[in-house]
Amino acid sequence: MDDQINGDLSIRAAADTAAMEWTPSPSGTVWRKRVHLVGPPESGQVTSVVRYEPGATFPSHDHPDGEEIFVLHGVFSDEHGDWPAGTYLLNPEGFRHAPFSKPGCIIFVKLRQFPGRDRSHVVLDTNTLPWEPTACEGVARKHLYRQSGFSDATCLERWREGIEIAGRTYAEGAEIFVIDGAYSDERGVYRTGSWQRLPAGAAHQPRTSDGCLLYIKTGGLRYLNAAE
Repeated sequence: MDDQINGDLSIRAAADTAAMEWTPSPSGTVWRKRVHLVGPPESGQVTSVVRYEPGATFPSHDHPDGEEIFVLHGVFSDEHGDWPAGTYLLNPEGFRHAPFSKPGCIIFVKLRQFPGRDRSHVVLDTNTLPWEPTACEGVARKHLYRQSGFSDATCLERWREGIEIAGRTYAEGAEIFVIDGAYSDERGVYRTGSWQRLPAGAAHQPRTSDGCLLYIKTGGLRYLNAAE
């Protein structure tokens, strides 16, 4: 049976994962909080925060249409390596692994949203990447993924305390996840662990009092299936 969580891509959506309950996955030691789901519960497109208990394992599996991971806390591992907090991973279509975590971890995950076998396999320790200035004073950026032939681009942005960004528009839509700190706009307040999706053409006027660190994906909506 198909299901949907925030499956209407034409409207704004938001979720505060810090206020959500953990729900079990097929592995008894891996838990999740889903903010987006379209399709069957275990094989649809999904965006979620996932928690591995210490010693947790997950069976070996493929990744049709790819997988993106940002490690928020702890150490996420598979047979290819150990990935501490701050690691960004893009596992393209055809990638296979058996993930686990010895100390436990929390990760932000997007599944089945990256079609194309010619996508690059990306592993980045974002802690070592330099911050680059942007045209907006008080906003610095680290580029994580951008590849010719694909519309989606992923970055980290650091917003200095006390800034207000006038009229930021996302021509192809955007998804924002708050890694640390908080920001607000005319629709609400988004604290650590909050997720927001803006449809194509949407604009907002975000501001932050104390500063924040954000994961931002633009141009990814064209790869999402809308709920019927």
